[in-house]
Amino acid sequence: MNIVLMGLPGAGKGTQADKIVEKYDIPHISTGDMFRAAIKGGTELGLEAKSFMDKGALVPDEVTIGIVRERLSAADCAEGFLLDGFPRTVPQAEALESLLADLGKRIEHVVNIQVEQDELVKRLTGRRICKVCGTAYHLVFNPPQVEGVCDKDGGELYQRADDNPETVTNRLEVNIQQTQPLLDFYESKGVLKNINGQQDIQKVFADIDALLKGDRG
Repeated sequence: MNIVLMGLPGAGKGTQADKIVEKYDIPHISTGDMFRAAIKGGTELGLEAKSFMDKGALVPDEVTIGIVRERLSAADCAEGFLLDGFPRTVPQAEALESLLADLGKRIEHVVNIQVEQDELVKRLTGRRICKVCGTAYHLVFNPPQVEGVCDKDGGELYQRADDNPETVTNRLEVNIQQTQPLLDFYESKGVLKNINGQQDIQKVFADIDALLKGDRG
């Protein structure tokens, strides 16, 4: 079962990815993990990617695609995989289709976890962090016992500068603009499935699970 998982920041993608890979026993493959493994393994493409990353430059698509090809050719992907964070653009999606065709595979599901923008802002701006120990809280999902005070050491809780509403809203707007062409691409291929991410975590997974089980018959 070959899956691409999509969703805006705050949609709960990481939580659902963990549940999917546990249930279906397939590897969770993120771009960062692939780069780190290729670099650690000292592969030619890994070293090439590192040369760009060391300069703070974006890794070119041809290098990224090469690393993806190496990873998806690995034995643990024989029964399927969950791609997270790749592809990010339509050209990357087209290149992925081509390389999978070479491997005799295809993307069967693109699962997009949908959450309204206002809800995402609430989720992403609710984080608070202890100045002393660094423990993270969330005003809605994991609040401290006393507002503004760390449960562990009584340290003051603060909001990171990039967690303020204006910054978060701008970040989401950019993500939406970048993601929409990719969603349109996969919708045109008939593999896009939208999942309501504004439900209980277990209900979100139940919906994803039902979708994936349907594929297995």
